[in-house]
Amino acid sequence: MKLKNVILSVGFVLFSSMLLTNCNQPAGKDKPAAKDTTKKAAAAVAKEDTVAAPVVYPPIDKKLYDSLMKKLANGDTTGKWPVKNAPYPLPGAILPFKRVIAYYGNLSAKKMGILGELPPDEMLAKLHGEVKHWEKADPQTPVQPALHYIAVVAAGFPGKDNMYINRMPEKKIDSAVRLAKRAHAILFLDIQVALSKIQAELPKLEKYWRMPNVHCGIDPEFSMHDGIHPGKKIGSYDAADVNYVSGYLANEVKKYNLPPKIFIVHRFTRKMLTNYQNIKLHPEIQFVMDMDGFGPPDLKTGTYRDYIYHDPVQFTGFKLFYKNDSWQPPHHMLTPEEILKIYKPHPVYIQYQ
Repeated sequence: MKLKNVILSVGFVLFSSMLLTNCNQPAGKDKPAAKDTTKKAAAAVAKEDTVAAPVVYPPIDKKLYDSLMKKLANGDTTGKWPVKNAPYPLPGAILPFKRVIAYYGNLSAKKMGILGELPPDEMLAKLHGEVKHWEKADPQTPVQPALHYIAVVAAGFPGKDNMYINRMPEKKIDSAVRLAKRAHAILFLDIQVALSKIQAELPKLEKYWRMPNVHCGIDPEFSMHDGIHPGKKIGSYDAADVNYVSGYLANEVKKYNLPPKIFIVHRFTRKMLTNYQNIKLHPEIQFVMDMDGFGPPDLKTGTYRDYIYHDPVQFTGFKLFYKNDSWQPPHHMLTPEEILKIYKPHPVYIQYQ
């Protein structure tokens, strides 16, 4: 299949995954607690599960940081990688000291990714299997497991505000926070704005941006314009939108004395992100351009080269699909060993769907 056809198919396959009764059904009403004291105790437990204690982080070892960034460049000689003039991160930074291995999806939807496809215990066991595989493939780079939870879902129905968006209630997001804590994982909250705007949706999750183990992802594919419904075409963000998110998160980091936030932007076409060269970097933010899109190894290699390697920002990511990557010959999903051998720079964020 030609590159264009496969890439364009990503939006429609993911859009069909959004039309789910599991994700779109309202949660059932809870029975009232027998006593107010019971309700207060439950609230205290929930708060303890979702709010981490403050941590003092050691200063960044700049010499080690530089050597790891050079290692990630994987022998690139063009001067693109490592990216020049990028700021050193604040203490507590995860990248490039660890590689993040994330499971993507929604816990209430089996068709949106591996995160919700399997029961939690089975899913976490599979995730930790991938962690061990990456540790074996690159023993010098520790691995940080992660859950990448779609908290704001582009929908196939207009909703009350006609934004074609399905915002997960706090109870469901809190469940993802607790599950990540149980798995010793960090948590990404992913936002698909549909007909809304990132400037309207990001602040709605401020409760979670204050948490040191919660990070952010945005998906240009579902950022629609001119009233076009999600799934009808591939959406886009401009560098100005990206800079808004970075600036907002950077302020949260400074205000609440947090470690740097990892910020993921998905990309598999050029028009999904315009004016990338105007993206601003911050010590409080670790920016990852994530190669999205499915297909056979050669297609993914071309997409990574054209839209990630040639447009350097800071760090790179790579997405793997358990099913969709194997649809076409050679019916094979890339292994950690193959990714580390082939790609310049090495992706430091790996997402499985």
